[in-house]
Amino acid sequence: MYRMCILLISSLLLSCSQTRPDVKLHAADAVPQQLSEWQLLTTRNNRLVLNARAVPYELNSSLFTDYAHKLRTVWIPQGEQIAFDAEETFDFPLGTVISKTFFYPTATGGAANAVLKEADEAQYFSDGQLDLNKVRLIETRLLVRHSDGWQALPYVWDEQQTDASLEITGDIKPLSLVTPDGEETRPFAYVVPDMNQCAGCHETHHGSKQLMPIGPKARHLHKASIYHDGDPQLSIWQDKLALTGLPETVAANADWQNSSAHSLNERARAYLDINCSHCHSPDGAADTSALLLNIQNTNALSMGVCKPPVAAGRGTGNRQYSIVPGDAEQSIMTFRMRSTKPGDMMPELGRSLAHAEGIALLSDWINALDGGC
Repeated sequence: MYRMCILLISSLLLSCSQTRPDVKLHAADAVPQQLSEWQLLTTRNNRLVLNARAVPYELNSSLFTDYAHKLRTVWIPQGEQIAFDAEETFDFPLGTVISKTFFYPTATGGAANAVLKEADEAQYFSDGQLDLNKVRLIETRLLVRHSDGWQALPYVWDEQQTDASLEITGDIKPLSLVTPDGEETRPFAYVVPDMNQCAGCHETHHGSKQLMPIGPKARHLHKASIYHDGDPQLSIWQDKLALTGLPETVAANADWQNSSAHSLNERARAYLDINCSHCHSPDGAADTSALLLNIQNTNALSMGVCKPPVAAGRGTGNRQYSIVPGDAEQSIMTFRMRSTKPGDMMPELGRSLAHAEGIALLSDWINALDGGC
């Protein structure tokens, strides 16, 4: 008996000392059908568990996707570095895997497809794990950096929340969004983008046709981390991801939801920057529209103030200007944000619902602008 105990203890100590499997990279033409084969995210004991070297992160202001929550991670190969850039996407090494897992809190007592409209996502994640008893996983999107550029891969989670399958043609999930008080339920179709639609947003420099990550930029990342006890997020990237070239001072976008810390103008510009500027920028797919919504642009006309549309078609809603100072109702921008009709709505991809809170923010901003057209 004594010998058996010694052997058991030795076995347990050896098991604990062994390193958990690291992320397994795959060639661009040989990507696995199952997400689990990447060894980046695994399900265990009804928890979604991150790889030991995958670092969770968040943005100051996040892109709206039908009120879905997003768990973002970045992983780089051992011994590699990330190079800081003050304006553009950081320079990530070959083999980098960036993930974004979309999920909703589950609504209790409702239909099987009912999900909760809940603002606080931090409560569902702790100790590197997402509690699957409380959330419904929808999809995980990967961006993988190969020698010839970034590859976008959409994986859709099964109903049992055990694994996700590669769906290059996308998918549609019928859901019902329920408010916390249970007073309002909105059925909608959550659309998982196909690989071409992924490129539609991530080709931020459309001349090169190269995909790029959108969120990992200094102005979006410079904040206190909810995942690391409020420590500065970029300092965490220095420690855990070998981020090089981090200066003492970094410009940061506002949290568009935090009215106590940021002005109306700061919040509105941050919202437009993260939701619109990957297309509406000097190098974006919508540069021919002459509507530039990146945070660096300070020219009122190219931001849309008293600017007539170049080729919006019926997307104008019979309105004359993108932004009419003092009159959000007569502005094309808010009309397109309110619409859910293909051809009218903006953004064109990534949503089936109108973002009521974002529309209210932009309406308040436009109504506060002085002048007239």
